[in-house]
Amino acid sequence: MTVSRRGVLGAGAAGLGIVLTGAVGPVFGGTANATGFGRGHRFTGYGDLVPDPAGICDLPKGFSYTRISAVGETLTGGGNVPGAHDGMAAFRSGRDTVLVRNHEIEPEDVEEDGVPTVPHVPGLTYDPEAPGGTTTLVLTGDRLRSHVVSLAGTANNCAGGPTPWNTWLTCEETDAVFGKPHGYVFEVDPFRRLRDREPVPLKALGRFEHEAVSIDPRTGVAYLTEDADTPFGLFYRFLPKRPNGGPGSLRAGGKLQALSVRGIADLMTVTRVGTRLRATWVDVPDPDATSTPVRAQFADGKVSRIRKCEGTYYSDGYIYVVSSYAETDDEEAYLHAGQVWRYEPKSATLELVLHFQPDSPFDGPDNITISSWGRIILCEDGNDDQHLVVVGDDGKPYPLARSGSGSEFAGATFSPDGAYLYANIQEDGLTVAIKGPWR
Repeated sequence: MTVSRRGVLGAGAAGLGIVLTGAVGPVFGGTANATGFGRGHRFTGYGDLVPDPAGICDLPKGFSYTRISAVGETLTGGGNVPGAHDGMAAFRSGRDTVLVRNHEIEPEDVEEDGVPTVPHVPGLTYDPEAPGGTTTLVLTGDRLRSHVVSLAGTANNCAGGPTPWNTWLTCEETDAVFGKPHGYVFEVDPFRRLRDREPVPLKALGRFEHEAVSIDPRTGVAYLTEDADTPFGLFYRFLPKRPNGGPGSLRAGGKLQALSVRGIADLMTVTRVGTRLRATWVDVPDPDATSTPVRAQFADGKVSRIRKCEGTYYSDGYIYVVSSYAETDDEEAYLHAGQVWRYEPKSATLELVLHFQPDSPFDGPDNITISSWGRIILCEDGNDDQHLVVVGDDGKPYPLARSGSGSEFAGATFSPDGAYLYANIQEDGLTVAIKGPWR
């Protein structure tokens, strides 16, 4: 009998338990000490997903969503909301929430698919030939008050991450050259505290196919992921000259290094949950990739590569890193359909804490966020249905939301008070606010 992923998910958490622990083996593994596991009440998901009559977002009973900002709508002050919503972060502003949202657009998307571009606002545009950038939204709960362009003229603004000083680092997932070179990180200030608003590429953080960034607030060290192939991407750390120096401080430069685990050239080959590895860091010879891509500047075995190195997030002294999937050379037998690694800077150890088996009903974890009460939430970017996935105390995945259109979720981030989970449905060009009994 053929069972679709949608059919399996319709059985809810109980049905998932059978699939996860039955003859096919565990689909998703976790350790007892992974972000809040085992604290009091044993959490095993929020229950079945209820089909949305509007066909936008299926949610568990007791949850609801509000459409916030959609592609084509009029921006405050003129212009239209661009498409391809991606990474995002939320910041507190009095009683309001300020969201900074990426738009993962490259020229090909515009030429072939007609994706609406980020308007080129004077003073906020890095490269007039590039169509991506960011928009900034001001919300009261789930009510939109304004949305404006905050960065333009960049490309493939995929994910990124917030800083301890409440700015957003937007990452270009490309190393192409249009009017100007691309592949940089840009700092966007939700509160416009930077002395100048002109976009400044943070070149010391490297020029490569950036995915996401997280910063350890205790040290100011930044950790960056690279979603690339030929060869596969790397996991980096950046040691700033002015750690935790506030808005604009990363412009002062620093040292970029790449992860190396002795004896392991490809981290995708590690599949046993609980595996702990000693991590070291190797200096990047030419962070600006003036002649050779950063990931190609190392001899074989010098650094450890990650297939589809995607989201990263800081929580409680750990840096979490997501690998979306891994395949063998024949592109048929998957080694895994997703990993979540946890790096502890204090001990310089890397631990595999979550693992998707190849036959998982979920696959392709991408963006990651962790709630203030310790729940890992992943945006799925795999095959078939697309979900927001929440991890239970048993280390297993449970469906939190399902996209009605089949487009991936991206940029999941909680409001500062934890009442709303804001998320994007990428190809729909839609941002939603999800509310429910989170705890």
